[in-house]
Amino acid sequence: MDVVGLRPGDRVIEVGAGSGKATLPLARRGLRITAIEPGPALAAQARKNLAGYPVDVVVKRFEDLDGTPGEFAAVVAATAWHWIDPRLRYRRAARALRPDGHLAVWGAQHVFPDGGDPFFDELQEVYDAIGEALPEGAPRPAPGELPELTAEIEESGQFDIVTVEDFDWTVDYDAEAYINLLRTFSGHIAMAPLDRERLFTEIRQRLARRPSGTVRRGWGTVLHIARARAQADPDV
Repeated sequence: MDVVGLRPGDRVIEVGAGSGKATLPLARRGLRITAIEPGPALAAQARKNLAGYPVDVVVKRFEDLDGTPGEFAAVVAATAWHWIDPRLRYRRAARALRPDGHLAVWGAQHVFPDGGDPFFDELQEVYDAIGEALPEGAPRPAPGELPELTAEIEESGQFDIVTVEDFDWTVDYDAEAYINLLRTFSGHIAMAPLDRERLFTEIRQRLARRPSGTVRRGWGTVLHIARARAQADPDV
């Protein structure tokens, strides 16, 4: 909020709010949020999680959002920006923003620190066995090596970069917590049920043999904050 100058009462759009995990900290700061979520089930969960806060959960795609141009102080997207039509996302964001408005996007990704947990390499044999092997040359970014959207944002003609920051952290998961995380990933959702259960059984068994019973996953994100250009043409 300090970088973009947001104050309690300012109106913000969140793109792809999901169940409201990233929405809640913003709402606690007194921002009035329009949370866009195209999935009815996730939107319903967000309404429960955000009850009592000034949040309006709208079941709609961001690309289809209408309303008066220039209504919002910020457009934010946590882990959802890559799902938005690249031909429209920056113009739609610029259209929604007031002249001094900001765009803030970030997304958590798996990173592999030196000396990190070998569990993920060991588990690849299970993915291979169920026909879900990683493609050849799949990236394994180290902390601080995630790609930036700087050029894409500036080339949109709608925004100027204010700041780009990298953040890295780790989370320890027990078997059920890690499996619940995997259940949210599209690739695991799309797996054949028997293959998915075979994978989850292996995870339970392998972690049960560890003294800690846990796996440590590295996470990274790149936060991009950009200011709407005064001369931008957001009409679509």
